[in-house]
Amino acid sequence: MKLIFAGTPEFAAAALKALLAAGHEIALVLTQPDRPAGRGMKLKPSPVKQVALEHGLRVEQPVSLKTAEAQAMLQDIGAELMVVAAYGLLLPKAVLDIPPRGCLNIHASLLPRWRGAAPIQRAILAGDSETGITIMQMDVGLDTGDMLSIHPLAIAADDTAASLHDKLAVCGAEAIVSTLAQLDSLQAQPQPEEGVNYAHKLTKAEAEVDWSLPADTIARAIRAYNPAPGAFTKLDGEPLKLWFAHAIVGQGEAGVVLCADAEGVVVGSGDGLVVLSQLQAAGGKRLSARDFAAGRAALAGTRLGG
Repeated sequence: MKLIFAGTPEFAAAALKALLAAGHEIALVLTQPDRPAGRGMKLKPSPVKQVALEHGLRVEQPVSLKTAEAQAMLQDIGAELMVVAAYGLLLPKAVLDIPPRGCLNIHASLLPRWRGAAPIQRAILAGDSETGITIMQMDVGLDTGDMLSIHPLAIAADDTAASLHDKLAVCGAEAIVSTLAQLDSLQAQPQPEEGVNYAHKLTKAEAEVDWSLPADTIARAIRAYNPAPGAFTKLDGEPLKLWFAHAIVGQGEAGVVLCADAEGVVVGSGDGLVVLSQLQAAGGKRLSARDFAAGRAALAGTRLGG
């Protein structure tokens, strides 16, 4: 099938690779403009652009799809359908109406739960046991279109946003290929009216740990904010990033370190204990609990937080 593909990060790059492997003709790739990255802040192409260039595909990076020029370009391609995955630009109705078979979105949740920008992180934060991929027909609403297929995926107890992202990227790639293969026989279904909620964009402020919360809530937050924006607290007035944690039964004063050894840095909370197993001090490297504790003999009894 002749397609336009619109996407930007690794999640989308996996889908583009799968569509190419399945033999689809990718007539045009849309992706976000190159961004400064790294210590040198040199312009870096998106993962989708890198894949597209490796395969000799035409790439365009408009700053908006609302212009007549951008819409005329899409019209001239003559694609049957557009596939969208974490693109990052709004598609106005004029663009949605261009492909004869519409625009399909690869969304990283089981809609209508977690519409919006951060479905992977919000699912972990909420303690969901399951998420997945929804292939939906796009409309002008925020992830409100009719569903063509759903693909459930279990959330493991130790999943971080990074690990769950990678699983969903594979799931999404497989889902779009299988959905396109069955497109003529699939019947789009409206999203249920019950169970709608929104995965609002993450902020750095919410990633600061509140030690008065229950231990399982804190541990989920630490995993949900890995890799970005990164959960953090303060140690001796300096930022301390927390990369991985789990909760155990026990009691301790909220925010106070009970002990620190190879098993983890154990901290009291509002209910239960949090075991920190990966930490990163300001200006330092990410360390295991063993290595972190080895250089801090007086860590037990220390209070974390502001």
